[in-house]
Amino acid sequence: MATADNAMDRPATHAEDGVRRRDFIYIATAAFGGIGAAAAIWPFLDQMNPSADVLALASVEVDLAPIAEGQGIKVNWRGKPVFIRHMRAAEVQEAQQADVSSLRDPQSFDDRTQEGHRQWLIQIGVCTHLGCIPMGIADGEPRGDYNGYFCPCHGSHYDNAGRIRKGPAPTNLEIPAYEFLSDTSVRIG
Repeated sequence: MATADNAMDRPATHAEDGVRRRDFIYIATAAFGGIGAAAAIWPFLDQMNPSADVLALASVEVDLAPIAEGQGIKVNWRGKPVFIRHMRAAEVQEAQQADVSSLRDPQSFDDRTQEGHRQWLIQIGVCTHLGCIPMGIADGEPRGDYNGYFCPCHGSHYDNAGRIRKGPAPTNLEIPAYEFLSDTSVRIG
């Protein structure tokens, strides 16, 4: 007669470490299925990332050296026109002296420019009323009643700092995120 301590009398359903073979198969199957599901889902998630052409437009560097005082240029950033204006000292002074409390969207000139670079006004050239592109000092000469920008589509008048003065536009021309890399170079975006 065999005793209970005899290894031959124990059932063979458990491995020596106490884990059943069936438990291992369940865990391995779940792990394999999880890895397979992640591999199947990855292409769908990866296609939501921005494409290379969109990433290329995420920021743009502009050389400011060729822009003479009093001139303005238009560059494209994220499919939008950006007006960059090298303002004369008299224009800066005029913009700084505007009565901010009388503006529809009160914003001082110093809030719209960066310290140390007040002569450079950088703003998105899209009218805040319905998205038209205003004409004005970025394309040659001042326009509108305030010697700045004028949107001929609906009659919005902006001053030389891009602040709304008259017409249906609710807010000033938007200022994009930008940083000066040097005195003659700026990165927008």
